[in-house]
Amino acid sequence: MNELLLLLLQLYFLSFGLGQNILLFPKKSVTDYVILRPTLKQALKQLTVCLRSYTDLHRGHSLYSLATPGSDNAFLIYPYPPNKISISINHEDLYFNVDPDVLDWKQTCVAWDSVTGLLQLWVNAKRYPRRVTASRFPIGPQMSLILGQDQDSFGGGFEASQCFVGEMSDINMWDYVLSTNTISHNHLYKSGNIFSWANGTKEIRGGVMALEN
Repeated sequence: MNELLLLLLQLYFLSFGLGQNILLFPKKSVTDYVILRPTLKQALKQLTVCLRSYTDLHRGHSLYSLATPGSDNAFLIYPYPPNKISISINHEDLYFNVDPDVLDWKQTCVAWDSVTGLLQLWVNAKRYPRRVTASRFPIGPQMSLILGQDQDSFGGGFEASQCFVGEMSDINMWDYVLSTNTISHNHLYKSGNIFSWANGTKEIRGGVMALEN
């Protein structure tokens, strides 16, 4: 009976019980992270990721790490507070100068098109000067997607100095590039079509907590 109760509790927290829509990463570690399971059948030729985060870190940290068997930094969102963000595409690192962080929630959206190489970054609905990647290789379809840690190998290789500490919410993914108007007015977009924050599969590891807003 106790084993059944434990299993039900684990399933409840893994699926984020009703009203639990914020992830709290409470401490510096290599054990605290969250695995996302997007619905994906083929390699991504386009990709948009949007998420919200809240932290008082003053060092670089990984928000979103997507690795494939051949590339640990297939798609990486890595802020360097207070005013720089690195986006990695298939091991190519591109840096954006952004407005200085303030101690508040921040919305980050990144969109990439493998055909043109066009890479776009929005922070709090403001788009920064666009970049063009040299990489034209689609991403996936086999992938490991982790929040809060930087993968230096497929599904692992974490370093505590690169981890995220703070709160995260509203992670959504699309297999196409959202329009500027949609992202600039974030109330216009709905749940991601390959990963939805509302009902996507999220697996909690370590001391990460799922909390109510």
